[in-house]
Amino acid sequence: MKDRIETNETETTEESVSDKQIVEKEPFSFPEFIYDIVEMLALTTCTVLLVFAIICRIAIVDGDSMNNTLYDGDVLIVSDLEYKPRCGDIVVFALEDADGNAKSYVKRIIATGGQVIDIDFDTWEVTVDGKLLDESEYANFASKYLVLSDYEYPLTVPEGHVFVMGDNRNNSLDSRSDDVGCVDERLIFGRVLCRVYPWNSMGIYKRLPDTEG
Repeated sequence: MKDRIETNETETTEESVSDKQIVEKEPFSFPEFIYDIVEMLALTTCTVLLVFAIICRIAIVDGDSMNNTLYDGDVLIVSDLEYKPRCGDIVVFALEDADGNAKSYVKRIIATGGQVIDIDFDTWEVTVDGKLLDESEYANFASKYLVLSDYEYPLTVPEGHVFVMGDNRNNSLDSRSDDVGCVDERLIFGRVLCRVYPWNSMGIYKRLPDTEG
């Protein structure tokens, strides 16, 4: 019985060593390595595309209407996930031009549906529902030429619409012009979450304190 047990132990040990040698001697497969890399890249690409299709999208600033907050060529991440327009938000929306082509705009929401906006074109003070807005952090009046408006004020923003203006107030086509007017909320792609290019200007845009109510 003792000899039998010793023989079994020897066979088991030899079998383990043999298995280990087989694993260690398994040759490197370059095709399998390439396949794994391609599979990983494909999964990563699908994940990124899914995120941008459902959660957010990329927008590129075209023009100087948002100086000095945003600049021509800036690359932005925009999201409409659970989005409800709010005063102070920077949003991207699309309108048709005179030729029927869709054009995207980047502007700041000044007032939302049902609110009353008033603009003093002498002092450039903006009030919403009788409250003076503090625009010192973003409003830019670099040019002495004042862009006026095609509308009379005070103006009540229609429900389901927003009144928008560019931060570069004297170089912006926005809700002050009847070419844009108050923007239907359904045309808004979403709120600007952050700037991702240029690299030295990357940053997240926090929402301003809500002025409603």
